[in-house]
Amino acid sequence: MSEFKQLYSPFLEGAVWYPASEWALEGRSVGSWLLESDSLSRRLAAHCRVFSVTVLAQSVIKNSELSLSERALLGHSDCLERIVMLNGDQQHWVYARTLMPTTILCGDESDLAELGANPLGYRIFNGNNSRRDALEVAKIGMPEQAIWARRSRLWINEKPMLVAELFLPDSPAYARNNKC
Repeated sequence: MSEFKQLYSPFLEGAVWYPASEWALEGRSVGSWLLESDSLSRRLAAHCRVFSVTVLAQSVIKNSELSLSERALLGHSDCLERIVMLNGDQQHWVYARTLMPTTILCGDESDLAELGANPLGYRIFNGNNSRRDALEVAKIGMPEQAIWARRSRLWINEKPMLVAELFLPDSPAYARNNKC
């Protein structure tokens, strides 16, 4: 699965992020996906019979390896980097990279390091102790077509993590006449 990481990581690394408010996304099909404030995993699962998560990589990375904007959003801790593919009916829909400061991986949140193939969104958005902020969007050019990405900070029990999601061409976010 490292071929997916090699293929898609450069798109997220090279993304030029803009606040979501700078794009005219309201009323557009893809906009409703990019602006989703709840669990993306749950929304994707509603569009298929079999939803799955494939873990492509998971390891601790040094704070110095983060970009300046990532450090500004997360602070100065080393991070657990989790890279996954979100799939619907065996199609690759979303490539996602999550950064969790190692300082939050204790107490009630210690299980976040052990999610395996369980969706992060199912774990985070299961109560009143979570929220999303710092939503940014990027439009990324690919040879066949431009695709969209979003990056946001998630909070659980007032502890931050950063999630970047690349919506791949087969994602339901691009479906015509998609009202969901």
